[in-house]
Amino acid sequence: MLLPIKKGALVAVDSKVLERGRDRPLSLSYYTVPNLTPPEVVNVAALSGCQHVGLRLLGGQPGDNDMPLLTDAGLRRQTRVSMIDADITALDANTARIVPETDTNAFLPFLDVAAELGARHVLTTADDPEGGRLVDNLLALGDAAIERDLTIDLEFVPWLSICNVLSAADFIRRCKHSAIGIAVDALHFCRSGSEVRDLHDLPSSWFRYLQICDAPQLLSAPGRDELIHEATKERLLPGEGVIDLAGLIRALPSSLPLAIEIPQSTLTATLDDLERVTRAVKATRGLLNEIEKI
Repeated sequence: MLLPIKKGALVAVDSKVLERGRDRPLSLSYYTVPNLTPPEVVNVAALSGCQHVGLRLLGGQPGDNDMPLLTDAGLRRQTRVSMIDADITALDANTARIVPETDTNAFLPFLDVAAELGARHVLTTADDPEGGRLVDNLLALGDAAIERDLTIDLEFVPWLSICNVLSAADFIRRCKHSAIGIAVDALHFCRSGSEVRDLHDLPSSWFRYLQICDAPQLLSAPGRDELIHEATKERLLPGEGVIDLAGLIRALPSSLPLAIEIPQSTLTATLDDLERVTRAVKATRGLLNEIEKI
């Protein structure tokens, strides 16, 4: 039985109603429900059986793409109350994107708010072809993050300069910073041509969570716009596509939280958010159960 969700209000959560399971902790990522306010995301996460949420603070560079949660102290207070009431914590805050013109000091308010909201990790992407400058900026972010008990988790994205798991691993080696690791997104892993065997010799300490979804087989190589549309608008539930999710999960640390990042803009028009997320949680738990049987 699921409790009703009311738009704009936190629904009290009865822990006896929820079946959170004894397996991996799950997190509800922003892109799965981008239309909801942060307190509503917390509510849906709790009701669907997740333990964490991902918090969207930036959509790009500081000062240009600030999200309401970054700029509105009242909304942050409401979100913190919602998380306490629902027994939900923040897994990650996103997104810190490093570009050629990045001033890492401009990210400090972002990191402060991430820490204020109890996030553990900072999802970071990079699109700078100058490797030395990129390393310097990653190190500066890493130093600032570790002062706030955060980690910097570099997500490789096929259409950016750090585009696959091997290029991400190269920069982590160059940085040699304990706070800097790799965030694996299952879709980007697949579309970038990365392979499970690429993970086998990488230190487990580099990995803190996995963004999970599935995707269909492509008949031709997609362009940048197609990749962006799929990543931000249309993903599949685990088990509905062709990504080797079982192999990917087995190759990463067994305690790794799974962040449900499954935007489905077409389905959103006909199915409410709680039902969509509940289906995603059920599909993810089903996949984990199948992996345990292998």
